[in-house]
Amino acid sequence: MTALPEDSWLHSIRPQPSRVTAEEYEELPEEIARAIEIVDGYVVYCEAPAPDHQSAGRRLANLLERYARDAMSRGHECLTVNNDVDLRLRDVPLLNRRPDVVMYRCLDRERGEKLRAQHALLVVEIVSPGSETQDTTDKLGEYAKAGIPHYWIVRLDQIGVSTIERYRLDLASMLYKHVGTLMKEADPAPAITNPLPLTIDWADLQF
Repeated sequence: MTALPEDSWLHSIRPQPSRVTAEEYEELPEEIARAIEIVDGYVVYCEAPAPDHQSAGRRLANLLERYARDAMSRGHECLTVNNDVDLRLRDVPLLNRRPDVVMYRCLDRERGEKLRAQHALLVVEIVSPGSETQDTTDKLGEYAKAGIPHYWIVRLDQIGVSTIERYRLDLASMLYKHVGTLMKEADPAPAITNPLPLTIDWADLQF
């Protein structure tokens, strides 16, 4: 067998560190937790989103929050909408994501309740360069397996949100079924009924 040269890049490979536990993750400072996700116990570093990505997430959250409040005024259970918050999908091995937008049932703050999959009604991920596989394959499977009822994959153009791919959980298979794609060019004001009755005003989703 031929020996590897001492300067070969293969010599720089090191075994991955031990998996991060839920307890260890909860001890991390917030500034570190905000920069990572944990997948099967291993740290995945998250690049800071581009300004357009951040703007789109904020505008989507504002739109969803407006309709959530309207629904609550008509008797719907308490709902919260947030950007970039910890969402615990599994404790062992730890699976912790930070969706771009998430709508969820209000938590019991006095009890220190953490956001888990069973609280979430809708998770939204905005596709950016380098996140295509994660958003359309990896997270699509993870969120479905965790039992989150609705998942949206959002794409941008030069001025804002251009398409919203909508998925709904099929409980029999625990897989998402595509239920339609909202397109700015095709419908100026699409109305949907799930997870809440709402109308997409594309102008509200521009940068």
